[in-house]
Amino acid sequence: MTKKLLSIIAIFFLMAACTPQVQQADVIVSLTADGASQNITLPAGSSVQQALTSAGVSLSQTDRVDPPAYTLLTEGLTITVTRVREEFETQQVIIPFERQELLNESLPAGETRLVQAGQNGLREITIRHVFEDGTETGNSVVSENILQAAIPEIVMIGVQSPFAPLPIPGKLVYLTGGNAWIMEGSTSNRRPLVTTGDLDGYIFSLSPDGKLLLFTRKSALPADQEINDLWVVNTTTQSPTPVSLGVSNVVHFAAWQPGKSYLIAYSTVEPRTTAPGWQANNDLHFLVFANGVPGRTSDVLEANFGGTYGSWGMTFAWSPDGNSLAYSRPDGVGLADITNKALTALLNITPLNTHSNWAWTPGLAWGSDSQIIYLVTHAAPTGLFSPEDSPNFDLVAAPLTENESTPLVHQTGMFAYPAASSLRQGKTGSTYLLAFWQAIFPTQSKTSRYRLVVMNSDGTNLRSLFPGEGQSGLQPMIPPVWAPSPLETGGDFISVIYEGNLWIVDAASGQYQQITGDGLTIQIDWK
Repeated sequence: MTKKLLSIIAIFFLMAACTPQVQQADVIVSLTADGASQNITLPAGSSVQQALTSAGVSLSQTDRVDPPAYTLLTEGLTITVTRVREEFETQQVIIPFERQELLNESLPAGETRLVQAGQNGLREITIRHVFEDGTETGNSVVSENILQAAIPEIVMIGVQSPFAPLPIPGKLVYLTGGNAWIMEGSTSNRRPLVTTGDLDGYIFSLSPDGKLLLFTRKSALPADQEINDLWVVNTTTQSPTPVSLGVSNVVHFAAWQPGKSYLIAYSTVEPRTTAPGWQANNDLHFLVFANGVPGRTSDVLEANFGGTYGSWGMTFAWSPDGNSLAYSRPDGVGLADITNKALTALLNITPLNTHSNWAWTPGLAWGSDSQIIYLVTHAAPTGLFSPEDSPNFDLVAAPLTENESTPLVHQTGMFAYPAASSLRQGKTGSTYLLAFWQAIFPTQSKTSRYRLVVMNSDGTNLRSLFPGEGQSGLQPMIPPVWAPSPLETGGDFISVIYEGNLWIVDAASGQYQQITGDGLTIQIDWK
């Protein structure tokens, strides 16, 4: 049986060896490259890359083959090679200068005056050209470089104001259309101080004697690299030349120290690409400005966390006598201890949750006697609001000699911004007035308009002055600004911005008058 089985197996293998093998068939494909076509025969199972190699066709990194090189060949397949070439061209293009028009109320209506001649700039661009089989199929700009920035032409256009001239004490400066102007003695006596058109309004402060103006200008660099620069200009010369202080990124605070010979205190931020555009350093520095040039600097506070919502930043305020410096930040107010380089808290405040990328900072002002700080506090909520979401804000007085504050006015709104007048001699001694903004809708004070209110320093004799009955309220961009002293004729003036124009309100009579009409004013100071 075994022998018979072995014989059957042997016969099977012998027959298998005699059976003919099936051979793989070749495939014929068409290859088009460099303007010529050819047929190529390759064994089945070959790839497009093998077809290219067989035909002696090589590809550069930019060439394109269809179908892709890894594709297996099939009978009758058409392979197309497209030669792709790149060329780069550099061109220089003129940047036309822009024309900027400045409304000038000191010129007759329609009269023009060239302030700065325009000059074209120059831009270098690199263009990438793409060619497919010798024909251009596309181009794109791959880089741009400004070789020379264009200088705008600046022309003043007269829009002489029809408003009657008003005698004023001291010097009143205002920022309109990116330029600084000054009035002295009368609202009709006005002239430009800085006409570069790039003042940003973050800092705009006269020295105590009114001879120098401290201000910020937009930086020429991208905003995520540098926000602005700090400058000084002399207000006493007819052709003033601004002087750079070499200080950048000043958003919340820079001011002259009262009683000192041109000492500037300032705080800085770091630019950011995310809103609000900065990260506060919460620092404090002093800079001496002597003989028309910036001098030595000293550090008072190093960069620090800054408490709750510290990334937004804090601001400061000098006392009128120049001996104390108060600070205000979202979670409280206090004093900056300059000697020990530290902060001393006076009043803690519940921070407001704005549910946005900005933080509320309590409005703060010194009393004219340098003994009291007036500020807006975030009051306790009514109803079901959390303390951080409370819509209530009060104006309080915080004497330096006491450990608690005294409420003066309830429900003022978050942007009350108190401001004290200069000292007046009354029957019972020296006194002063306090002005602030009162929200028309106090529990909606974030979006509400406001009215100018004046009262005695103790909160008595509260009077609403401006705007008048029937007029819409104003937007509290900056605090009210008092004149440095009452006029001999009895006028006790406050300057305000209403609908983009400068107005002067007489706190004594309640009368008011519009001073400018271009609708571009954003800052004021008066010394």
